[in-house]
Amino acid sequence: MMQSKPAIQARFDLLPAVDLHAGAVVRLVRGDFREVTSYPGDPVAVAAEFVRSGARWLHVVDLDGARDPSRRQVEQLRAIVAGVGESARVEVAGGLRDDDSVAAMLDAGAARVVVGTAALEDAAFVRRLVARHGRERVAVALDVRERVAIGHGWVPGSAGVPVEEAVTALADAGVETIEVTAIDRDGTMAGPDLALLGRVVEMGRGAIIASAGIATTNDLRAVRALGCAGAIVGRALYEGRFTFEEALRSLEA
Repeated sequence: MMQSKPAIQARFDLLPAVDLHAGAVVRLVRGDFREVTSYPGDPVAVAAEFVRSGARWLHVVDLDGARDPSRRQVEQLRAIVAGVGESARVEVAGGLRDDDSVAAMLDAGAARVVVGTAALEDAAFVRRLVARHGRERVAVALDVRERVAIGHGWVPGSAGVPVEEAVTALADAGVETIEVTAIDRDGTMAGPDLALLGRVVEMGRGAIIASAGIATTNDLRAVRALGCAGAIVGRALYEGRFTFEEALRSLEA
């Protein structure tokens, strides 16, 4: 029997990315700090401009905290959440590997946290987070290379598990929102990995947020057509491939 095509999600969330490094907004290529581009503007002002343009979610990543928890940019994260106020919801990612760091971000006003390596390695940890905070406040990032979900900052040679196995384990632990990044396309604007996203969506084990490679509004429509529940967009917005308003209009068509 042929498997039916996933239905287009009734709601599709578009999340502009605000990646923080040393107090500035940056973008990396494939997570490599040797390939970093800094963009002008105070992070709070950048976030506020996205909200004025219609964003209802922001994807904020603490790159310094991801590398070293002792360097977590807590005050910057708090300032962004406070600056956005009730106009949009903020999800925070980057090195959230224990109960205390997750609780601290939620207490700071984040609507949702995104955990990665720790969730991949410890199902009990993510199950505990979902039970304590609710599935709507806990998402998991799966970073995928050659169909294997890996952690530890994408270090070559890091151990991982097949992405389908990872999705199944997370869904069984109560995770509802899974953000899928094709590592080799992150920050490249080479187009999303539609084959990877399609395989994960077809499993029907959660709301899948597409990440990495998006360069055009056609890319956004393509991932929505697959059945993704949203997309994270970074470099294409910062480098003027399209504006946030243009992205929203394209999704109304």
